[in-house]
Amino acid sequence: MRIYLTLLRRELAGFFVSITGYVIIAAVTLLIGLGFATLITMLMSPGTDAQLKPVTELFYDSLVFWFIILLISPVITMRLFALEKFTGTYETLMTTPVKDIQVVAAKFSAAIIFYMVMWLPLLACIFIVGHFAKQGSLDPGTVCGTYLGIFLIGCLFLSLGCFASSLTRNQMVAAMVSFVLGITLFSLSFLARAIQTPVGWKAQVISSFAMFDQMDNFARGMVDVRTIIFYVTLTFLFLFLTLRILEGRRWK
Repeated sequence: MRIYLTLLRRELAGFFVSITGYVIIAAVTLLIGLGFATLITMLMSPGTDAQLKPVTELFYDSLVFWFIILLISPVITMRLFALEKFTGTYETLMTTPVKDIQVVAAKFSAAIIFYMVMWLPLLACIFIVGHFAKQGSLDPGTVCGTYLGIFLIGCLFLSLGCFASSLTRNQMVAAMVSFVLGITLFSLSFLARAIQTPVGWKAQVISSFAMFDQMDNFARGMVDVRTIIFYVTLTFLFLFLTLRILEGRRWK
């Protein structure tokens, strides 16, 4: 545990000591603000059913949320392994008495901690818009469900980024691979939404990638255990693949 915490502090320093982390947080805060400015315009428009939905659900339905997920996740994870390989510190790290699983766990934990800190401005926007839009007091279960959904989908996309970063020593290549994998999942979500009544195992598998509907449920405060299992399973799958890549290169 002591080794893991030491590695975790080292990775968190890479985010919060350098200017890069604060640039990412500022960019996300700007995008969140623009997204909620659009929501305010929708809520003020007469004759729209947007006022009947919770603010959290409206934000999940917007393209701003998915743009942040698809674009920022590769930016967060591209340096985790690729930068160390490029600078040569990866070989030094692997010769120290640390286990591969500790390295993967520390890097992923640092990424998810930074990712959740990045989403803190969303909380202020939710309460401000919820107050001035006269939608009533926000249910704590709705807010918790929103952040649970953000956490789970972040775990999935960040694990994709860790896997992509472990494949190469070029940060831009790692970011592009992670972005392509994220776009693939995003496309499967569109395909899953098009399937009304899944018939056959292929349609059922594709329908399980209905991230839009899953996030809508989280935004309403509805937590489905099957959805949690789905995200946790895929997250551990890509982290396991990352671990196998590191173990394979250690023995080369």
